[in-house]
Amino acid sequence: MAQERVPMTVEGKKQLEAELNRLKRVERPKAIKAIAEARAHGDLSENAEYDAAKNHQGHLEARIRDLEDKLSRAEVIPPANGKPERVTFGVQVTVVDVDSEKESSYRIVGELEADPENNRLSITSPMARAFIGKEVGDEVTLRTPGGVRNYEVVDIDA
Repeated sequence: MAQERVPMTVEGKKQLEAELNRLKRVERPKAIKAIAEARAHGDLSENAEYDAAKNHQGHLEARIRDLEDKLSRAEVIPPANGKPERVTFGVQVTVVDVDSEKESSYRIVGELEADPENNRLSITSPMARAFIGKEVGDEVTLRTPGGVRNYEVVDIDA
């Protein structure tokens, strides 16, 4: 069975590679040093510092394996050439809430890059899925926990 691809932007892949590099070159050596220092304190059976250092190393190694796995399955989707006509993966979409007239912009990104607080929506989120395929001038109706929201797409940019 083929492994599922992980869609991401060029920027998202660079961020994951940078994190992996930092974990391997900075954090892993720190963890090894912390274990060695804790081991030097003697009896390992009652050494909380040693246990904590080993636990931290385990979490670190798990994160490294996870990042390596995701990067090995990365499907980098390049940005659109020119100004896109429709909302697709990787674009910045600007919408206006029809009721409040509040304007918001969102970048449609892969799940690993999603950061709603910074207006980066996962391609799998209901909001992003509702915008996909829309053009400037199209209206989108979303059912949210707070009620129905209506948006108009006012701009799409790469």
